[in-house]
Amino acid sequence: MDPIQTDLKKRSAASKSEKRGQCLTFLCIGISVLIIVALIFFITYKGLLLFLQDKVSILSFLSGISWDPNNGNFGALSMLLGSMIVTILAVFLAFPFSFGTAIFISEIKFSRGRNYLRLAIEMLIGIPAVVYGFVGISVVVPLLRVTMGGTGFGLLAGAIILAMMILPTISTLCVDAFKGVPEMYRYTSRALGATQWQTLRRIVLPIAKPRIVTAILFGMSQAFGEAVAIQMVIGNATLIPTHLMSPAATLTSVITIGMGDSVRGSIENDALWSLALLLLLISLLFNLFARFAMRKRN
Repeated sequence: MDPIQTDLKKRSAASKSEKRGQCLTFLCIGISVLIIVALIFFITYKGLLLFLQDKVSILSFLSGISWDPNNGNFGALSMLLGSMIVTILAVFLAFPFSFGTAIFISEIKFSRGRNYLRLAIEMLIGIPAVVYGFVGISVVVPLLRVTMGGTGFGLLAGAIILAMMILPTISTLCVDAFKGVPEMYRYTSRALGATQWQTLRRIVLPIAKPRIVTAILFGMSQAFGEAVAIQMVIGNATLIPTHLMSPAATLTSVITIGMGDSVRGSIENDALWSLALLLLLISLLFNLFARFAMRKRN
């Protein structure tokens, strides 16, 4: 064969390097997918043992009020309600501040404090959850005890701490939502005589609304899955909450407290895995709703 044809058909070093990069990328993707599938399968298998092996009714598990695995009571309703209530309260507390912060960072173009505020929000993301818990025990709980009465531990304390934790997440995602609106729309609106507030209300917000909803859902997912900080301030009482200062428990707090004390293979351990499966399913629902909101935007 002609040497020139041989050189032309020979794969270059750049082509070989690109091929190796593609193989490495697909390998990493395959390993990641395998880990996720294995994790979901393992939690599902362990979570179903309570119903398939220990013969506990799913209906009684989801609707039962009493949680005492040592005495055969496996009602998860109080913890499910506690998780949902404290999550919704946290979002209600955090969203106004997150929304206002996002507007200030993305829409107030000539403010010197914008960069400092964004830096502060980014620093809040890196604070460990246990630090928020210590702040709750040292500041929030005593303050609520003095102003609201009771022990200070309860739903409101947990909601305040969770609001502090999800505030930077919702703020950052809302900033991205506002920045996703093309600047051309703002310039056109201002050129037609609209004020900055009118442009924000009539142009920017309707376009960014699906991504703002996504930010709220991701914040709810983060709050719903938080364990350490909420365990330190909510009171950890497996009771149906009756008011904001009522001590309560969440799915994550009960799992965190009970998993270290349960014996592997026991019915108590199987019950905790069932709580973990319930937590996983609800977290997946939050992610599905977020995907639906993004698809609606597209």
